[in-house]
Amino acid sequence: MSLDTVFASLPVPAILIDTDDTIAELNSEAEGFLNASAKSVRGVPVWDMIAVDAPLEEAFTRARDNGTPLFVNDVDVGSGQRPPVQCALHFAPLIDAAGQMILMITPREMAGRMTQNNSVKSAAKSAIGMAEMLAHEIKNPLAGITGAAQLLSMNLSTEDLELTDLIVAESRRIVKLLEQVEQFGNLMPPERKAVNLHDALDRARRSALLGFGARMKIIEDYDPSLPPALGDKDQLLQVVLNLIKNASEAAGPSGGTIRLHSYYEHSFRMRRSDGTAQSLPLQIEVIDDGPGLPEAIRADVFEPFVSGRENGTGLGLALVSKIISDHGGWITVDSVPGKTVFRISLPRADKTQIENTASDQEN
Repeated sequence: MSLDTVFASLPVPAILIDTDDTIAELNSEAEGFLNASAKSVRGVPVWDMIAVDAPLEEAFTRARDNGTPLFVNDVDVGSGQRPPVQCALHFAPLIDAAGQMILMITPREMAGRMTQNNSVKSAAKSAIGMAEMLAHEIKNPLAGITGAAQLLSMNLSTEDLELTDLIVAESRRIVKLLEQVEQFGNLMPPERKAVNLHDALDRARRSALLGFGARMKIIEDYDPSLPPALGDKDQLLQVVLNLIKNASEAAGPSGGTIRLHSYYEHSFRMRRSDGTAQSLPLQIEVIDDGPGLPEAIRADVFEPFVSGRENGTGLGLALVSKIISDHGGWITVDSVPGKTVFRISLPRADKTQIENTASDQEN
């Protein structure tokens, strides 16, 4: 897949910024946003064409020098040809082209038209495709860098070993991040069977307490009469783990309390775009007493690449949203300082599905 193909398929305005801060290329969406043709703006300084109501230049230069992405949410962006509109900006370094950066602009008016169920599948599909492609290309040279550092370390002094150890550790950290990007795009459709949600919650709780949630107090508050859900047990386990991890990281070094709450709400139904209604009576809540979500990103936390933490990937909650959407379910968040509630609503397995699952387990 060529860069031109990915670039042209992006559903948001995208601009390739050259090493001298001039516009090297842009897609048709960007032409519409700037109200200017690609031919007329190639070679023009990007900051002459785009006015951002935020002190971006220093952060942009730092991101370019370090080869890292930069995310800016809820800023007014305009040009000489149009009034400012509120947007989210995503700058990403172009691999194998040192100094070149891709700028993707998501106007709030565009984001507002996307529903939760189709945002990951449609608007982000091309962006995730590009991220997957870049992740694949980056992993190969990283393996070579890691191997070369390990070979060098065999004949170095203790002082110099610290440097090669740092190279190896950072390379592995980047590979782990790239694997998250690939996982987001390559997640298989759920294999839906009858699932005991309390088993998934308990497995997630025990796993978290042995690792990233060791300093947290995790309380079980279950409805013992909750019937089986229709879902993929491994993917639902991943959802709960991601939510617990998110709450644990938000709590900071002092820790906090997480409550896992399940209950049945017979009247909960979700109306779909085709007019049909889906019953989603099984409710799971992951509740924490942390600082709450930053107000600037609260409405967009399920979007890819949106994160409230420094160096956060912004993929954890996007993956959660994708899994729940693929299950035909619904996820919402309500957050204020001291209380954040992620609520998942899922369909119930019927009698036949329960019997089929039991039969599969016996065989």
